[in-house]
Amino acid sequence: MHNTLKRISKDFDVYVVGQGVTAYRSVYPNITFVDVNIDRKTRVFKDFSALVALVRIFIAVQPDITHSIMPKAGLLTSIAAFLCRVPVRIHTFTGQTWVAKQGGAKYFYYYIDKLINRLNTKCITDSPSQSEFLLSNGISKQGCALDVLSIGSLSGVDIDKFDVSKYMIEAELLKKKYGLLDADYIFAFIARKTVAKGAVDMLLAFSLIREKFNAAKLLFIGPDEDGEISRLKETQPELFENVIDIGEVESPEHYLALTKVLCLPSYREGFGSIVIDAAAMGVPTIGYRIPGLVDSVEDKETGLLVNMGEKLELVNAMNEFLVNPKLHLELGDKARLRVHKYFSADILYACLKDVYLETDNTRYL
Repeated sequence: MHNTLKRISKDFDVYVVGQGVTAYRSVYPNITFVDVNIDRKTRVFKDFSALVALVRIFIAVQPDITHSIMPKAGLLTSIAAFLCRVPVRIHTFTGQTWVAKQGGAKYFYYYIDKLINRLNTKCITDSPSQSEFLLSNGISKQGCALDVLSIGSLSGVDIDKFDVSKYMIEAELLKKKYGLLDADYIFAFIARKTVAKGAVDMLLAFSLIREKFNAAKLLFIGPDEDGEISRLKETQPELFENVIDIGEVESPEHYLALTKVLCLPSYREGFGSIVIDAAAMGVPTIGYRIPGLVDSVEDKETGLLVNMGEKLELVNAMNEFLVNPKLHLELGDKARLRVHKYFSADILYACLKDVYLETDNTRYL
């Protein structure tokens, strides 16, 4: 939410509530930060404590608007704001956890999203395809698809920050650090390293590419949240040949500056913010054809989309770039132009501001 937080304090009094958020006080001095321990995983007692904390905050602050993002925060905020009779209650859906689940867990998390939609006065999504997907699954605005800001994205791209020309020195330093050569063709995976995000699919597909193209390298970036990658390192170390395994990074733009193609074979995604960050730097994306990514990637124009779970199709898409060295430049240029037209942070914030000002209950300054 960095792009939104940079702009919003000019127009509204803002409180940001979440886990460890007070660490950002110095970055956004005009915003009030309040720490509440909202765990990503289901923890009944911790979740109840977080709910009580939110109720207390809402009673003290008496907000005109609450706006939640992410599933757990969405559920707890929706309940607390409803109990406290906050006039305007907004939630943004950024991807559905239940899509990748099975059995009872799938229905449990599905009905949580249904409840979030019911308790809020307005729900939006970060991509048109996600709105259509939710509509087809009975989550809607009075039978219509949920609204979207602009044509998608959560908070857009900081065009000035994601400018490849600014990071040539950083890119060269990273090349030296990891022993990369000018002749290497660099793919990047930048996401949480989970099965749902396609981390395992990425390694399997890249291992086949590396057998044919030894100059292919993979920047494998992100936290290993479910331990699956650590297990594979022990059981199948051959999958990590030509793979530069890196944890979470603070400046993905430095790594994108030396990347030819971003790969995001995710099984569930909101809009895919990293996709348009990469696009702003002229980097096209290969992804699965799923809700969210079909909006951030324009197939055969700003990247390539393949059928979900089809690892051989993923290999073929990577191969297309390797056998046609100009393809990443052609699609990357189109991706950059599309970001400037539709996804700048200023455009997305203007749309969000309009949503907030639809009601007379705001404290507009």
